[in-house]
Amino acid sequence: MSHAKSLDQLEQKQDFIRRHIGPDAAQTAAMLAELNVSSVEELISQTVPADIRLKQGLTVGESRTEVEALSYLKSVVSKNKLYKSYIGQGYHPTLVPNVILRNVLENPGWYTAYTPYQPEIAQGRLESLLNFQTLSIDLTGLDLASASLLDEATAAAEAMALAKRVAKAKKANAFFVADDVHTQTIDVIKTRAGQFGFDVVVAPAADVANHDIFGALFQYPSTTGEVVDIPALIATVQDKKAIACVAADIMSLILLKSPGSLGADVVLGSAQRFGVPMGYGGPHAAFFATRDEYKRSLPGRIIGISKDRLGNDALRMAMQTREQHIRREKANSNICTAQVLLANMAAFYAVYHGPQGLKVIAQRIHRFADILAAGLQAKGVSLKHSTWFDTLTVVAANKDEVVARALAAEINFATNHAGEYSISVNEETTRADIATLFDVILGAGHGLDVAALDAQITANGSDSIPAALVRDDAILTHPNFNSYHSETEMLRYIKRLENKDLSLNHSMISLGSCTMKLNATAEMIPVTWPEIANLHPFCPLDQAAGYQIMINELHDWLVNITGYDAVSMQPNSGAQGEYAGLIAIRKYHESRGDFHRNVCLIPSSAHGTNPATAQMASMKVVVVNCDKNGNVDMADLKAKAEEVSENLSCIMVTYPSTHGVYEATIRELCDVIHQHGGQVYMDGANMNAQVGVTSPGFIGSDVSHLNLHKTFCIPHGGGGPGVGPIGVKSHLAPFMPNHSVINVPGTTAGNGAVSAAPYGSAAILPISWAYITMMGSEGLKQATEMAIVNANYLTEKLSKHFPILYRGQNSRVAHECIVDLRPLKEATGITEMDVAKRLMDYGFHAPTMSFPVAGTLMIEPTESESKVEIDRFIEAMVSIKGEIDKVASGEWTVENNPLVFAPHTQADVLGNEWDRAYDRFYAAFPVPAVAKNKFWPTVTRIDDVYGDRNLVCACPPIDSYTE
Repeated sequence: MSHAKSLDQLEQKQDFIRRHIGPDAAQTAAMLAELNVSSVEELISQTVPADIRLKQGLTVGESRTEVEALSYLKSVVSKNKLYKSYIGQGYHPTLVPNVILRNVLENPGWYTAYTPYQPEIAQGRLESLLNFQTLSIDLTGLDLASASLLDEATAAAEAMALAKRVAKAKKANAFFVADDVHTQTIDVIKTRAGQFGFDVVVAPAADVANHDIFGALFQYPSTTGEVVDIPALIATVQDKKAIACVAADIMSLILLKSPGSLGADVVLGSAQRFGVPMGYGGPHAAFFATRDEYKRSLPGRIIGISKDRLGNDALRMAMQTREQHIRREKANSNICTAQVLLANMAAFYAVYHGPQGLKVIAQRIHRFADILAAGLQAKGVSLKHSTWFDTLTVVAANKDEVVARALAAEINFATNHAGEYSISVNEETTRADIATLFDVILGAGHGLDVAALDAQITANGSDSIPAALVRDDAILTHPNFNSYHSETEMLRYIKRLENKDLSLNHSMISLGSCTMKLNATAEMIPVTWPEIANLHPFCPLDQAAGYQIMINELHDWLVNITGYDAVSMQPNSGAQGEYAGLIAIRKYHESRGDFHRNVCLIPSSAHGTNPATAQMASMKVVVVNCDKNGNVDMADLKAKAEEVSENLSCIMVTYPSTHGVYEATIRELCDVIHQHGGQVYMDGANMNAQVGVTSPGFIGSDVSHLNLHKTFCIPHGGGGPGVGPIGVKSHLAPFMPNHSVINVPGTTAGNGAVSAAPYGSAAILPISWAYITMMGSEGLKQATEMAIVNANYLTEKLSKHFPILYRGQNSRVAHECIVDLRPLKEATGITEMDVAKRLMDYGFHAPTMSFPVAGTLMIEPTESESKVEIDRFIEAMVSIKGEIDKVASGEWTVENNPLVFAPHTQADVLGNEWDRAYDRFYAAFPVPAVAKNKFWPTVTRIDDVYGDRNLVCACPPIDSYTE
């Protein structure tokens, strides 16, 4: 009986592993037979160099069932204390409309989509992002907005970089930051400026007149709540031929004049309080807007309107679509992640409430601040400012006493400054909350009545927003913000957009290097638990005890998995992780007096963010060649390392290589760099081929970022969020990022931050925590092994029809392969773009196109795809090869075939005109499997050139709807 019970428990323990890994035992056996090996272990031994195979297994523990994992995590995060948060400083409690919570944030149709590089099957999220850009443009009063950045502090650092690029004050090297800007923003700006060699002047805003600068940043309203009179400050900056940047509170902009209308050149801020939970710091979307003349310097992504083949309006990413890969170290930024899921939530929040609803919310928040101020002033309490939107700063001799009473009442105030505390009211604040605040601040028996104070303000009016700064222009006039205010209409609008997008809940997304694996429901559930979602990132650490336990466990697991000694969770994207890693390397060299070490070697095959990041760390990039097999050319590496030896800072290398191969010389590469005094930065993009089998620390590297949104199951969210923590060896640990508001345990005070919140996008760390604990040591290794099995099986099957560009030892690939379409293109004129678009007709998202080699497709099946789905993809590719063969034979011309007309929409197939050389039915249903689950693209092929020549990056004007 006990033996049966133990077997039953064992099966339960393995249940999650079985469900995460796509192929079952029979499918695995069939694939291994195709590969002519008898076991998974035999394939791994043929594929992974013996000298980097781990000698010991992982020690993250046995796998937990979903029930066990969620029950344990619930007990842990229950240790978090959900106090009322009035801290503000860029983070506010918000009411997430349930229709958005359930149908966007908790909906795999939205959170499992990929970055919209293939726009024909991404029109839904592109429309929502266009709404976000329109919202940003309307509220900021500027010409052009991006599709979001990582957070407000990062956006401010990007504004500084833009200012340096475009300012006419070319000799100036200083950036001015008003001392009433959010503390964390100043922190991140100083970090960025230190890498660029800029000087940062932090002083009272009025002092801007006294400095030679290329740009300046002001907070509107200030971090202590003052509605700053910014027009004169902006004029002073612009008189210096410098760029005036404003960090604005998005909710305040409903009532305050737009900074753009007051002359600002750049406006940025966080969209968090538009319906995105605080989440202990993230993920949140930042908005970023600027003047049209600076559009070529705008960081990140922009959504633009173009035309499809039939002349219909169609959306796609404009200009910066693949900027890092094309411009590399000359890119505007290394940021290749937008916060798409969170930007979409903020956009839907604005769509749902509309301009009138938003105005009611903003006015209510402001009115509560007025009531609180009136009561406090009536009792002789001194306020620091005479103007405010939502934040009051109290100057108080009895600060400690008041703060102690507040904590006893489970209330948090901002307490950064001596002799002052600040209270930021928010969307959740009620009359009862205001009454409680009076009790806390004034003690019992104060005699104040909230209703009476409200009536008094109604009778006398309010001047807490200066008349000259009261907004008087119309906002959000586009129909999208004025049509969906009932839940029925909103639900249908969200669903209509979702139906336009292909996500993982429809079919395999085989993007090489992007690891689009299962984002299990059990992993996603904790994200919206109140204990996870509703904590302010600057609350006292004892109120975040549950978060600390969870983060520390995740830290220790990642240390074990990577072979490093310490991990920082702060970087909130892979690009930010690269940046943090290079900063650690640079600071390490400087600690040893090696200030001259500034050369970064980068293989020609590397991700485009690598050279872009090296440039952000003020490193000189030297490219190392690859040999004909796609491996790093060791002779060239040794020659370059010798040549720059005295100045060598590091190498940035991806492993397995970006070409999908386990290079046998990786240990030798690390040794060469170390012999010349450099450090090895191993890009974590391909960790899904390492976990449990090898590790970057074991191989010999010094630092890596980990794409938690790839290997560790955080979903891509349609192009963000991402998380990119860094793992480091012990000698680099002292140089990991810290935070000026909340000291991060285990890091050196004063190190500076790379993200706005101390733990970055903390609210989605439970996803990776849950994945690791439910897989356990054995499951994590199995995932890697099955990723290798799937990739080699797919490679073997496709190699009978297409050339495979690179292979490693024993002709094996790692977890991805590159299909070379260049010979077919040369023979027929059919391009990799044609193949990518035709795959949409088969119900698939295209693999990674033309990276790392132009004219190729890089395919990664991941461990989560079953043999059935992989075979379906293979069938599609083989069928497409047959179509290309018909072009080659002359049966179809290069101008008239299903590939060049792909993708086919319903309107296209059902239209009156049909002068094609192929049948309508074949256009839409090229193989029988497609008919079982047909996904219809909503637009035909989009004209990118037209879109860039006619750049429109906001919702089209109303009259275009009536034309």
